[in-house]
Amino acid sequence: MENEEITVRPARLDDAPRLLEIYGYYVKNTAITFEYEVPSLDEFRSRMTAILAKYPYLCAVQGDQILGYAYAGPFHVRAAYHWASELTIYLDKDVRKAGLGRLLYGRLEELLKEMGILNLYACIGYPEKADEYLTANSAQFHEHLGFHLVGTFQNCGYKFQRWYHMVFMEKIIGEHVTPQPEVVWFPELR
Repeated sequence: MENEEITVRPARLDDAPRLLEIYGYYVKNTAITFEYEVPSLDEFRSRMTAILAKYPYLCAVQGDQILGYAYAGPFHVRAAYHWASELTIYLDKDVRKAGLGRLLYGRLEELLKEMGILNLYACIGYPEKADEYLTANSAQFHEHLGFHLVGTFQNCGYKFQRWYHMVFMEKIIGEHVTPQPEVVWFPELR
């Protein structure tokens, strides 16, 4: 990477082509996502719009180049789960292991805490044995950021003619009290 400063900013719908380019690599070449086909640009924008309605969606940018992105979404649609959020992150394949993941997740966690989110979750593809499509790197990354394993789903994802596990990891970032203050959805924070 160049010496130019890396910043984190909110994603915009006009970022979708670049974000989809980053994501498409993982769909086509890895089992990090269990999606088989790269979504269309319209479908990807639709997904972004749904997330942006309530949650932060962030990009790591160097100059005018987007290097990666991360966003939060609902852990589950029922109201009782409002205080829990599932996180997603994808980095340009050529800039991994450069601190971008920590930078994006750090800012995302700050925003979620401001919203009143208490529990963070990551749903991670996990191999029985590392191969050319999937390693344990994502789980290790989350562990370094304070997440811990809360469950393993055995052989629940089938991609590239292989079975993969899925693990759930959790991080608690707020205090659980009664009564619990309501979540302030992200657009209302801005």
